[in-house]
Amino acid sequence: MSILKVDSIVSGYGSMEVLHGLSLEVEEGQIVTVLGPNGSGKTTLLRTIFGVVMPWSGQVRFKDQDLSGLNPERVARTGMCYVPQEANIFPSLSVNENLEMGAFIRTDDWQPRIEEIYEFFPALTERRNSRAGELSGGMRQMLAIGRALMLNPQMLLLDEPSTGLAPFLVDHIFERIRTLNEQGVSVLLVEQNAQALQCAHKAYIIEGGEKKAEGSSEELLKDEEIGRHYLGR
Repeated sequence: MSILKVDSIVSGYGSMEVLHGLSLEVEEGQIVTVLGPNGSGKTTLLRTIFGVVMPWSGQVRFKDQDLSGLNPERVARTGMCYVPQEANIFPSLSVNENLEMGAFIRTDDWQPRIEEIYEFFPALTERRNSRAGELSGGMRQMLAIGRALMLNPQMLLLDEPSTGLAPFLVDHIFERIRTLNEQGVSVLLVEQNAQALQCAHKAYIIEGGEKKAEGSSEELLKDEEIGRHYLGR
């Protein structure tokens, strides 16, 4: 059963159309990766799903609820969270304060959830009182994901979490994403790094705001033409 369905979405900025009738689907319990070069519309896709950018036409459905036109706070209340590539933490606040900010719409006792986040990302534990702006790139990414997890989302939208990270940290981030998925979180992962295919159940390749290919990760990895054009082989 699909948890997220994007149907013929057209969106953009001002008079510039970026997505040209793009469609995709995420089944419940899946990791789905969207690959594409810079400027292909990957970030605009996530922003449109989460309500940062309003769709011009088409429909976004999450758990069979129409999200089209909802603002980000209302989308977050449905059980979806978005981790942007940039500006995804509050650098002047401490690590712990960032996690507290992640619980902004919760009205129950969210304090135990903070300790669960530290257990999930142990490297953050000893830095809980440090300013977030002092963290390394890898730890910032962990904090950004941890802040989103404060809402116990059913689905995460992740925008290029591997960007700028050393290879061993890329491995760690992808391993944590797989673990989240095993715990029941569905994931839509936007990446340029073809390594993201290795942790995905399904993948889409987009370019110029249009879908160029889709299939299982195994199918796309085996496709020589896709490898040459999009995966750097």
